[in-house]
Amino acid sequence: MPNIKSAIKRVRTSEKRRALNASQKSALRTSVKSCEVALNASDVEQAKIALAAASQKLDKAVTKGLIHKNAAARKKSRLAQKFNALTKSQA
Repeated sequence: MPNIKSAIKRVRTSEKRRALNASQKSALRTSVKSCEVALNASDVEQAKIALAAASQKLDKAVTKGLIHKNAAARKKSRLAQKFNALTKSQA
């Protein structure tokens, strides 16, 4: 434990940030996973809603600095590819 007042505050602040980042990252993973589950279940309507929600969460995570922009773009692209393949096979 640090002795200097500013260092003590820094520890408190970084702990709060770590907890907040962890919960946001967990929510992001849950959103992406629910999209993948809907895609695997071939539920087009549910997949469409889940894809929009996952894309929004990924974009938000990039602006907050949780994940790199290329990682978000890659995940969104892969989900969109799966969704397009699903809609193509349904038609």
